[in-house]
Amino acid sequence: MITVGGFNTAIDRLVTLDVLQPGAVQRASTVQSYPGGKGVHVAQTIAALGEPVQLVGLVDAPHRNVVTRRMSERGVLFHGVEMGEGLRQCLALRERDGRMTEVLDPGPMLTTATRDQLLRTLERALDSSEALVLSGSLPRGFESDTYAKIVRHAASLGMACLVDASGETLRQVVDARPCVIKPNRDEAGQLVGYPVDTPAQAETLLRELYARGVVRPLVTLGEQGAFGFDGESVWHASLALERSMNAVGSGDCFLAGMAVAYQRGLAFDESLRLAVACGAANAMGEETGFVERSLVQSLLPKVRVQRIVAPARRA
Repeated sequence: MITVGGFNTAIDRLVTLDVLQPGAVQRASTVQSYPGGKGVHVAQTIAALGEPVQLVGLVDAPHRNVVTRRMSERGVLFHGVEMGEGLRQCLALRERDGRMTEVLDPGPMLTTATRDQLLRTLERALDSSEALVLSGSLPRGFESDTYAKIVRHAASLGMACLVDASGETLRQVVDARPCVIKPNRDEAGQLVGYPVDTPAQAETLLRELYARGVVRPLVTLGEQGAFGFDGESVWHASLALERSMNAVGSGDCFLAGMAVAYQRGLAFDESLRLAVACGAANAMGEETGFVERSLVQSLLPKVRVQRIVAPARRA
């Protein structure tokens, strides 16, 4: 069982229009609404790949049945902690040429009781878990070191922990020595204080993070693909897509692929292959943060994985 701590559940709205014109009245061609948030994206992708998964996250009374039913349909065991205020409402505006504009709701300030209930629910879920994924922003009211504390607790249980976070939360997570972190280009640059735009800069970042105790550091650079370090070699994985419908959530699906690969004991290069295939499958689909297993399988052979920096030869 893989447990996902994706506390900051949201209701996602995907609005499709011709061209976004700021300041003008516009009519949408389609509007879709469904449960979202990075934890939801990760959990339902893990389930789509065939692994048992449970998700701990927030829910409100108006959306409890909607979220629980959708997660059940997707094969995810959902442990929803109800709060008094409404869930976040996040908006994605998609233009005809595929350009996306996101507006992310910060969500309500949680009470101490709700925060404590989320943490207790996660701790109980860990009793039946082999791996933990922490994904997304922390709801308002949590301290920035919350993920770091959870990572240390998981390590004390002998459990691998994969984390996708940003800002101060990510900085503190690194010091907790998780198994995997997956910043994107912008998050990585903010973390280390220098640009991470090229393979050479990615290598520098990955070696630095490994030296600080991250077992399998990763970084994603958009169309340039993903880079990872296994302690000996730097690897690069990429897949050129002919079409991209909705790339929002691809990083979440990438992380889900890494979690499944870790659970299955795949070699590092094959783990990267699966992760990139998951991210690409999401970009090719309509819905944010969801993949079809058959599409992932068809993409796997097309992912190019290469070792770009080999281990140093020993004398």
